[in-house]
Amino acid sequence: MAAVVDRFYATGRRKTSVARVWIRPGAGRMIVNRRAFEDYFPRETLRMIIAQPLEVTSTVGQFDVFVTVGGGGPTGQAGAVRHGLARALARFDEKFRLPLKKAGLLTRDPRMRERKKYGQPGARQKFQYSKR
Repeated sequence: MAAVVDRFYATGRRKTSVARVWIRPGAGRMIVNRRAFEDYFPRETLRMIIAQPLEVTSTVGQFDVFVTVGGGGPTGQAGAVRHGLARALARFDEKFRLPLKKAGLLTRDPRMRERKKYGQPGARQKFQYSKR
């Protein structure tokens, strides 16, 4: 007997942000850190970024999405939520995997802030050279 799964989970990451995303078939509600989606991400551009996986798979309004996200800033968190949502959709239905992959939504954005090196003022800056 196969176990019936009512929700699907995936982890999304970008920069230093990590998002834990659960989806289940529903009315299209989105909750981020126990707050309404629109309250947590007031910028329209960030909301568009997050909605991309749902638009690519034409499933807008078909899933309830619950997210806990932390680390980084708003843009990094939005990217992490998008990555997690795309991975959760791919887990939900294998047919979604190809369009999500073609749109580049299953790939983690590897760009991170370069670390500051010891004995230097910044990641790339060196102390000013003095001839005399």
